[in-house]
Amino acid sequence: MISIQNLSVGFGARVLFSDATFNMNAGSRYGIVGANGSGKSTFLKVLSGEDEPTTGSITFVKNARLGVLEQDHFHLDDVPIIHVVMMGNAVLWEAMAEKAEILAAAEKDPEAFDMDRFGELEDIVVANDGYSLEAMAAEILEGLKIPAAVHNEPLSVLSGGFKLRVLLAQVLASQPDVLLLDEPTNHLDIVSIAWLETFLLTFAGCVVTVSHDHHFLNATCTHIIDVDYELLTMYTGNYDFFEKKKVEDRERKEHEIAKQEAIIADHRKFIERFKAKASKAKQAQSKLKQVEKMEVGVIVKSSRRWPLFKFKAARDTGKIVLTVDNISKTFDDKEVLKNISFKVHKGEKIAIIGPNGIGKSTMLKIAMGELEPDSGTTEWGHAVVPGYYSQDQTEVRSFQDTAIMAWLWDLFPTRANGFIRGKLAEVLFGNEEVEKRISALSGGEVARLAFSKLSIEEPTAMILDEPTNHLDLESIHSLAKGLSKYENTIIFVSHDRWFVNNLATRIIEISEEGVFDFLGTYDAFLAHRGSEHDHIGGN
Repeated sequence: MISIQNLSVGFGARVLFSDATFNMNAGSRYGIVGANGSGKSTFLKVLSGEDEPTTGSITFVKNARLGVLEQDHFHLDDVPIIHVVMMGNAVLWEAMAEKAEILAAAEKDPEAFDMDRFGELEDIVVANDGYSLEAMAAEILEGLKIPAAVHNEPLSVLSGGFKLRVLLAQVLASQPDVLLLDEPTNHLDIVSIAWLETFLLTFAGCVVTVSHDHHFLNATCTHIIDVDYELLTMYTGNYDFFEKKKVEDRERKEHEIAKQEAIIADHRKFIERFKAKASKAKQAQSKLKQVEKMEVGVIVKSSRRWPLFKFKAARDTGKIVLTVDNISKTFDDKEVLKNISFKVHKGEKIAIIGPNGIGKSTMLKIAMGELEPDSGTTEWGHAVVPGYYSQDQTEVRSFQDTAIMAWLWDLFPTRANGFIRGKLAEVLFGNEEVEKRISALSGGEVARLAFSKLSIEEPTAMILDEPTNHLDLESIHSLAKGLSKYENTIIFVSHDRWFVNNLATRIIEISEEGVFDFLGTYDAFLAHRGSEHDHIGGN
């Protein structure tokens, strides 16, 4: 399906990857993984033709149709859903749109009617079966469980997860042979991600996706393409298999290099000892020639880095950490929370899950006092001083012109300079990086900085809203490890099922039917609850 030959991409003196050669086949699903900034999205852009490689070539099977899933749906929010899908067949849609413009102009001025151009456009429409495009678009939408009743409504009426389905329907309207997906699970709720996995497993073509979602990569991928060591390396299998195999390959290479270095050292020792001795001189000369021919492999430093997240509480709390009693909240006549009640006990790690737009983040903001409920109350227990990680991190981003070091030290002025530098180093900000302006930070860097602040605060409970957003896989794994060692209470919202399953000891599901409270892991919750359900609604 796709043949990649001697592909290299670099910017100036910096090499992202070089000399990549492999094939990608129909029916296979390739996950691209690597550290932030390693070149994952760049590789996808080169595949799509948006960027040019430095050297090498990419060849698609003749007449292969390429479908690229858009991330930005906001510019389409005012477009009717059915039209968004029809736009997927760009040639046909543009011809139909131009025909409509010619007819509209002719209504105002019949003499302005361009008969020749209209005929050309009509030929394009007929040749591409244009008169069935709307019916096909409607069929695709209904197959994706978007009912006919909303097809002529603007895209903005749908929640984020269902907007993704519309954008996917747009791609499918072009009848692609290859799907390119850049972070397709971003901003999706757990239910929508599960649906996307199911869809991809039945897609007959070739799928290439960049993702930081461990569970998604495990569930969907037949191959992993690792962007590291300035190389693209393909592994057969899912993400778990890749992780194990990569470590084994690295250890084997290190062992081979160490063995070769030991042989060379032994030869050099012999040479130094016997080069002046007549009876051994010939043998020493022979070993010298062997050493000169030997090539010792070089292990390029990995681009992957693992931050260290360390959290502790300043003190214990009482047994009841938080009481939520009959909380309701409405925005613009849309009720997002209705009579929500639960109690949180000391030491619990609670995942609040549910479809986008159901009020999960709103619930956390009400608990933190950032929003007032329409009715009901929240009450923190004895000695509870909660630390809050917000989804948008405006409390960090608002200090655009401030250096990282200055920002953190201003928050904790009694702490020593070395202590602040040490905390920043734990989350991968080295000596030079601490002077970076906050405005220059990536989303992942802002997240790590916010967690550094939370670590110093030593809150007696933690409230985390989508803590894995923008983090790479290494940071997500490190964060889960650090939070699991925190002995006090954590309440969090996350769409990352691997993270939820590895951290949560209790699941609170908020849905239109109310609250379902389950004591146990996410896997146990699914086994008890059954299948993940579809939901539709606004943001």
